[in-house]
Amino acid sequence: MERWAPPVSDYTPAPTPAIPDATISLADLPLRPDLVGEEPYGAPQLDVPVRLNVNENPWPPTSDVIQDMARAVSHAASQVNRYPDREAWDLRADLAHYLGFGLTADNIWAANGSNEVMTHLLAAFGGPGRTVLSFTPAYSMYPEYARNTLTDYVTRPRREDYTLDAEIVLRGIELTGADIVLITTPNNPTGTTTPVHVVEEVLENTEALVIVDEAYQEFTEVPEDSACALLPRFGRLVVTRTMSKAFAFAGGRLGYLAAAPAIVDACRIVRLPYHLSAQTQAVARVALAHAPSMLERVGDLHDQIQELQDWLRSRGLEVVPSEANFCLFGRFPDRHAVWQGLLERGVLVRETGPEGFLRVSAGTPQEMQAFRQALIEVLADRKDEGQ
Repeated sequence: MERWAPPVSDYTPAPTPAIPDATISLADLPLRPDLVGEEPYGAPQLDVPVRLNVNENPWPPTSDVIQDMARAVSHAASQVNRYPDREAWDLRADLAHYLGFGLTADNIWAANGSNEVMTHLLAAFGGPGRTVLSFTPAYSMYPEYARNTLTDYVTRPRREDYTLDAEIVLRGIELTGADIVLITTPNNPTGTTTPVHVVEEVLENTEALVIVDEAYQEFTEVPEDSACALLPRFGRLVVTRTMSKAFAFAGGRLGYLAAAPAIVDACRIVRLPYHLSAQTQAVARVALAHAPSMLERVGDLHDQIQELQDWLRSRGLEVVPSEANFCLFGRFPDRHAVWQGLLERGVLVRETGPEGFLRVSAGTPQEMQAFRQALIEVLADRKDEGQ
C-alpha cells in the first residue's frame, strides 16, 4: 500500500537575506518610544560571601519542609501535560486562611510575585489617561509598573522623617488628580510605617483606588495591625503582600492581594491565561501549610535590624528608623565608594534611597558580624583618607 505524500509545488520562495544577530542592536529595533534609553530593573546579583542587598530572609526552609516541597513538585510533574488551575482556588483559600480577617478565596488574587500583582492592578485600573500617585522615597519598581501599563506616574514627597499622614496623601490626590494611590508600609527603602488610622482617614475622603503595599508587614512590631482590617468597610482598598520576604520564598515567586471580590474579578480580566504554574501553586501551598516554620526567624530578624540601627548610630551614622528587615544608613559624601569598599570585603548592600544613604538587610548573625567588621574597616579607611 502506497503511503500518502503531499503534492509537489513548483513554487520556490525568494531567498531572504540573512541578518546576523550580531549586527542587530536595540537602536535598530522599533522599540516603543517611551522605552528608549531605559535600563532593566535589577539589584546586583553578585557571587559574594555576604549578600544583604535584596531584603531576603536568609534562612532556607527546614529539611522536612524541603522534602514536602519536593513531593509536591513531583506530584505536579505527574500532571504537567495538563494546564494548572487557572484560578488557583486552593492556593487562594490557603492565603485567605493565613491572612485571617474573615477573608475567603474570593477576596484573594495571586500571581508571580507582587510585581505581577501590581501590574495586574495598574493594567485593570490604570492605563492611558489614568494617574497613579506614590510618595518619595518610594520603591524603584513603581514607576516601571506605571510605564509598562501606560499609566501616568506622579509623586509627592513624604515628611522629613519619611512618614506619611492623611493630609499629605489627600493633598497629593487633590493636586495630581490621582486615580490610584500607593501607600507602602513599611516603606521601601526607608522602612517607615503608615498607621492603619491614616489609611482609614484617606479612604474616608477619596474615591481613588488605594493600594496599601504591605510586603514587609510580618517584620513590624505588630504584624496584625494591617490595613486588611479595613477591607469590610472600603471597596476601593487593596492590600498587597508577598511571600518573597518574611516567608523565605523569594525563589518561589508568589505575591498576592486582598480586596473586594470585584477587584479580584478585574485582575482576572487582565491576567494572562494560566499565569501561575502548577509547580508554583503546589510549592506555595506547602510553604503556607508550614507557615510557623517558614516564619520562625522573622522575630529574630526584626530584633536584629533594631539592634543594628542602634549600633550604626553608635558609630556616628545617621539611620532612618525602620520597622522592616532592612534599614538605611549614612549619610556619606560618596556612598558609592563606601558600597564599593564593603563589596571588596565580600559584603553586598544596596545603593538606593535618598542621596548619601545605603540600605542593608538583616542576615544571619555571622553575616551581620561580617557586615559590621567590613563597615568598621571602610569607615577607618575613609577617615584616613580625610573623607
